[in-house]
Amino acid sequence: MKEDRQCIFCKIIAREIGSTILYEDNDIIAFNDIAPKAPVHVIIIPKQHIERINDITAETALLVGRLILVAKTLAEKLEIAESGYRLVFNCNQNAGQAVFHIHLHLLGGRLLHWPPG
Repeated sequence: MKEDRQCIFCKIIAREIGSTILYEDNDIIAFNDIAPKAPVHVIIIPKQHIERINDITAETALLVGRLILVAKTLAEKLEIAESGYRLVFNCNQNAGQAVFHIHLHLLGGRLLHWPPG
């Protein structure tokens, strides 16, 4: 799998940086956010380094779609599926993307207001 040796998420995948892993398979890994914005704040990423949503191709679309299925499974496991949760992708700096490896935020465990920011 393509990786970026400077990317913090690639370092988590390579186990160079520790993290509380909640889910992992051959293509996807999910872990707790180090600066949570809600009682449940999980980061779900593909192991393949894809920098931005703008970089998704027909070949990577299925992989990115699987991130949502993992989020659904984790929401059930973490007991927030019925009360509600939010899924967020950020693309580029103005949207708040700080790590340039696509990632899906799973947020829940409290009332989430709208608009978010």
